[in-house]
Amino acid sequence: MSDDNLPEEFPNPEWDTPRTNTHREPDAASTAENDPARESRFSFPLQRLADLGLAEPALRIGTHLLSIALVLLVVWVMREFYLSFQVSNPPRQPAQAAAAPTATPTAVVPELPTLASAGGPYLFGIPRLALMHTTIPTRPRTEVIPYTVQPGDTVFGIAEKFSLNPRTVLWGNYYTLADNPHLLTPGQELNILPVDGTYHKWSAGEGMNGVAEGYQVKPEDIINWPGNHLDPDALGDLSNPNIEPGTFLVVPGGRREFVTWSAPRITRENPGVAKFIGPGACGVVLDGAVGTGAFIWPSAAHFLSGYDYSPDTNHYGIDIDGETGEPMWASDSGVVVYAGWNNFGYGNIVVIDHGNGWQTLYAHMDTYSAVCGQSVFQGTPIGTIGSTGASSGSHIHFEMLHDDYGKVNPWDFLP
Repeated sequence: MSDDNLPEEFPNPEWDTPRTNTHREPDAASTAENDPARESRFSFPLQRLADLGLAEPALRIGTHLLSIALVLLVVWVMREFYLSFQVSNPPRQPAQAAAAPTATPTAVVPELPTLASAGGPYLFGIPRLALMHTTIPTRPRTEVIPYTVQPGDTVFGIAEKFSLNPRTVLWGNYYTLADNPHLLTPGQELNILPVDGTYHKWSAGEGMNGVAEGYQVKPEDIINWPGNHLDPDALGDLSNPNIEPGTFLVVPGGRREFVTWSAPRITRENPGVAKFIGPGACGVVLDGAVGTGAFIWPSAAHFLSGYDYSPDTNHYGIDIDGETGEPMWASDSGVVVYAGWNNFGYGNIVVIDHGNGWQTLYAHMDTYSAVCGQSVFQGTPIGTIGSTGASSGSHIHFEMLHDDYGKVNPWDFLP
């Protein structure tokens, strides 16, 4: 055996054949095909990778490298040949526009005739004609206008129609409505002020400063209002200005307290305080039932049929729906301190003092069965629903008054 170990690792029958001393020079082709050393140079790395289990990954990596090499080759070919061809053949230039035509000479424009002198006849053009009708832009109203009350009108509805506060409708018509919205009846003619405020009837001996202070405004607010037609230079002394008694003046922004005629606070200790409101005032009243402080509705119906509680219209009660002749009863226990006619539009009324600081009033009754000094209990019948006094339909005008809080909203206390 030879000392070379390669034949043992890579057995080859030809290598085991004993060599002869016959020497012959092989040709080039046979040498290349049958040279064991040349073949082992290629097969040995592959066999070695196969023994290590890396033949397949090596083949995959080699395939990828070959693909990348081909892509790079294509890119290089495109860059060297295709792009150079594109640069050597630039795009065609757009055609040039044709030269503009030569302008044709025109005749000289003749001079215009001279305009006619001011005041002369219009020889040429369109004259501006005077319009017989001139449109005057709308200006704020400054004068008081009349309005005739229609069936179904209310103080709220009239105020909304003229964009005024309901107070202004009452304050502008004290001598017609006496601050009582129930006195509003169809056919009445009301004063509609141009702005929110009051309407003052001037009396002899009044001073402008005092009138303005009473309405919580400044004297110049009244003097400078265009609708009052007052000449500041002709007024003279503001403490006794030259204003004809009986003159009505708009007081823009003016305010005053309402005059109320419904019923004052009438206690069982002093019922005679109500004599000025009508003949239903009581004399001496003995002590009687005391209220529980919890109130019930005074009739079967529990919804409105007219005005709601509204201090803005001097309406400090609610108008409860009902038909003429239906029964009504005491909202809580107490003593009757007024029973009869009211001279200021409430018709037949009953007033109950509950003995705990509360008082309730029931107005526009058709008939009343309660009498002065009577002690009644919650739910006791006191009369029937009606439409007496300044009323446009059957209902109960129901008011609640407390010694500490004054006239309150009944909705806050009825169940």
